[in-house]
Amino acid sequence: MAARKRYAVAASGRWFDEDDGRRLPAGEAHAWEPGKNQTVCGLALSRSQLARFPHVEWPDILPESGGAADRVQRVCPRCAAVAGRRGPDARPRWHRTDPRP
Repeated sequence: MAARKRYAVAASGRWFDEDDGRRLPAGEAHAWEPGKNQTVCGLALSRSQLARFPHVEWPDILPESGGAADRVQRVCPRCAAVAGRRGPDARPRWHRTDPRP
């Protein structure tokens, strides 16, 4: 079984959390693999003017996580499909229980 990739966050905005002293994403969030110049859905980081957040992992910005998701207004659905979306609205993975012969 292949190892799961770890995705960081690229977002259209940023804000500074004074309690934690960290820079956090805001606006529209996309999944991003550190070391690459584009998001998982194919947007170029520089042309789209997306800020990189290598210290924030993808599951932390999902609204149901409550972590760094305070000011994230929209999660890219294409990135969520690739990077995974766990929560009440996530569909279970497809699984065949009784295969036909």
